[in-house]
Amino acid sequence: MKVTFIFFIICITSSWSQISGCTDPLAKNHNPKANVNDGSCCYKRTKIKPIFSANLSDSIVETSSLIHYDGLLWTANDDTDATVYGMDFNGVIKKKININGLKNKEWEEISQDSTFIYLGDFGNNFQGNRKDLRILRLRKSELYSVKPTIDTIAFSYANQTDFSIQKPNKTNFDCEAFIVSQDSIFLFTKHFNDNKTTVYSLPKTSGTFIAKEKETYKVKGLITGATYVEAKKLIVLTGYNKHLKPFIYLLDDFEGNHFFSGNKRKIKLKLPFHQVEGITTSDGLHFYITNEKAVRKPFFNVSQQLHQVDLNSYLKN
Repeated sequence: MKVTFIFFIICITSSWSQISGCTDPLAKNHNPKANVNDGSCCYKRTKIKPIFSANLSDSIVETSSLIHYDGLLWTANDDTDATVYGMDFNGVIKKKININGLKNKEWEEISQDSTFIYLGDFGNNFQGNRKDLRILRLRKSELYSVKPTIDTIAFSYANQTDFSIQKPNKTNFDCEAFIVSQDSIFLFTKHFNDNKTTVYSLPKTSGTFIAKEKETYKVKGLITGATYVEAKKLIVLTGYNKHLKPFIYLLDDFEGNHFFSGNKRKIKLKLPFHQVEGITTSDGLHFYITNEKAVRKPFFNVSQQLHQVDLNSYLKN
């Protein structure tokens, strides 16, 4: 009886010591007494301007991806050549890696871990019925070799059963953003009709897999790029709405791999009509973003560019 009573007291004390609420001091509804983040944080509307912007070479008009590796920013076009371009921090191309034997159907994203670089050939917005979705994996140690080894991670979505031809930009099974974490790949899809994103998971080994659905969240836009600062447990997404108004989305303090369970902060970018596609960081505070060339005559003509934004004041916690 005494042991049972002590156990009861411990349970009661533990429940009293856990207070759920918004734990982010930067949020409007921060609860200083809360010690368990319940994902309820709300933030004031914010719009920021890049520190600098630079025009990019005509070789990368359709820059759709970005990572920071080996002192350079690496990008690729989304459907033209099978080349990966290494730029300096001013957007000047310093290296070109032509990957022999590969076809670029729709390379929409690039990611990495300590050993590999991953190229996402999974763009699916034209008819929404691709059955050859894949991620290509290259060893970093072979990146500069004449003929690097290429592994293929082929996949299909667990909940896609209709493969009939759709009108352009109508599907929920188009992906332009993913991250690599530990033993998994996480895809962030674009929902054209309801402005949501669904997260799917894949093993990060070569083979053929079913992408498992994990969670869906309304981001009020189309997610087109992602980068993961694993040491800070921070994911930064980028995208734009149907009026080509770009934004970034900060996800942090989440539970496990449930990325939308923690803090979610949307920050608009002062870059009207910019079709932002790639995002990366070199230090976890300053982020680089690229946009494709976008022309809608006679309304606007935006060239392909590289931008840097400072998120230090939004990541103080």
